[in-house]
Parts: sequence; structure tokens; C-alpha cells
Amino acid sequence: MKSMRFYTLADNEGEFVAVSYDGGETLYDLEKMGYCFVDMNDVIASDMLEQLQEAYASRAALVDMTGVKICAPIPRPRQDMICLGINYSAHAVEAGRFSADAFGGERPATIYFAKRVTLSQGSGEAIPRYEGLVDGLDYECELGVVLGKDCLNVTPEEAESYIFGYTIVNDVSARNLQTRHKQWYRGKSLDGFTPTGPCIVTPDEIGDAHNLTIRCRVNGELRQNSTTAFMMQPVAGAIAELSTGMTLQAGTIIATGTPAGVGMGMQPPCFLEKGDEVACEIENIGCLINRVE
Repeated sequence: MKSMRFYTLADNEGEFVAVSYDGGETLYDLEKMGYCFVDMNDVIASDMLEQLQEAYASRAALVDMTGVKICAPIPRPRQDMICLGINYSAHAVEAGRFSADAFGGERPATIYFAKRVTLSQGSGEAIPRYEGLVDGLDYECELGVVLGKDCLNVTPEEAESYIFGYTIVNDVSARNLQTRHKQWYRGKSLDGFTPTGPCIVTPDEIGDAHNLTIRCRVNGELRQNSTTAFMMQPVAGAIAELSTGMTLQAGTIIATGTPAGVGMGMQPPCFLEKGDEVACEIENIGCLINRVE
């Protein structure tokens, strides 16, 4: 079966979903291939991944990218994004150094929190600065896991079969709001704080999700440079734990945490300013680029 990458695109007639079978070089409009999906959530909920892998992509379905914008893969998630906090040990050290009150202490269990996403922006779209509200605008490059079907009480051994694919998440954070409120929901959930993309890569193309290079550059300067091998709670463990007693719907996005190198971890802290370009890159997925405005 063919590996796939899924994209949400937009032209002057609106959004549509496309698929690539060659690593993103060539994109095909699913509607022109004979599939009538409303959006990416509809594609995921259809449970037609195997059928789409064997689908015939004719030249008539080829997308002419002239005037076409690549959106976030799931611009409007059905539920809040679920995030893992302090899931890389080196990030735990830098976070505790920045604020022991907010990030320090023992962590005998995985930290989970929700992130409200009204509209996720894609690569090339702006991150709002929120002058007067946000002091300490920060970036966090993370591997995002997209669930392909509803799951409840899933075991770690079963978890992989529930994954639709993987994407990149920039978990943009307002550190002053995050520390002021003693919890992370508001500081993570302002409009425009969840860029994702540029696509969703199916598991067979991603390879080992726990052996991917993960990097972030700000204005070309390498800030984060690590590997997903250093995640303390692996993907399967997170899915199993979260689904114990709680239904996770198809299309749910799980952001698996960020490695060291965020702005608050620098000495002195170095936060994002207007005009800064943030490039989040994960091996076998691509690069998500956004500019602060």
C-alpha cells in the first residue's frame, strides 16, 4: 500500500482536502478523485484510509498550486487539543529554572492539559503578538498525533492501530499568563496560538515515531535540536492512559511535548517579538513556518 500525506488547501472557492503519494511533491484533490469529504475531520471519521491508499489518482485530479494556500491540516478540530506537559527531561530542567513555582517539583505522573483551538493556522500564517496582554511569547515545537477512530480503554499494544497520522504542532505560549493563573489553559489557548502542519503523514511513512529529529529555529538561529527518542511518556502510553475512562474522538490531536531550547529556557530568557520567524521542523513530516505579527 502507498504511504500518504494529507493536506487541507484553500483557493478562491474555499477549502478542500488533497492527498499526496510521493512525499508532498504532487497533490491530488480527493473530490476530483471521486470522494466527497466535507473536510479533514470527515476524511478521518470515514475510516477509509486503506481504500484511499489504493485509490487511483488521475491527472484530472492533480492540484495546480497556483493561487492555492496550504492550511492547517485540521483547521477546526472537533475537540480541544490534548497536550503533554514537561515530557522531555531537559525541558523540565529549563522550565523549573524559569519558574520553580509553576514548573518545578516532583512529577510522579504524566502532566496533561487541554489547549482550546478555535482555528488552527497553517504554515505561512501569522502568530499574533497581543501587545499589552502577553509578556513572554514563546514557541514549542512538538510532534502531534492525530487519532483515526474513537478510542476508549485502549491498551498500549493496541494504540498504534488508532493513529491516523502525525503532524507538527507549535504550542505557542504566553508565559506570563501561564504562570499567573497557576495552570496552563489560558496561557496556551489564545486565538492563533496553535499553528499546525504542513500536513498529516500516515504512520507507514513516518517510520519510528520515537526516533525523529525535532528542531526549531527563530530567525534562522537553531534553538531546539533534539529527538523524539527523549520523550518520557511515549505515544502509545499517552493514548492508553488518556483513553482510560475517557473517550477520545477520531480527529483528536495529541501534542506530545517539547524538548529543551524554548525561549524561557535561555539565560536570560529570549521571547518572541514582532517580525520574528519561527520554523518548526520534524523529520519525515516537514517544516511549519510562522511569523509573529
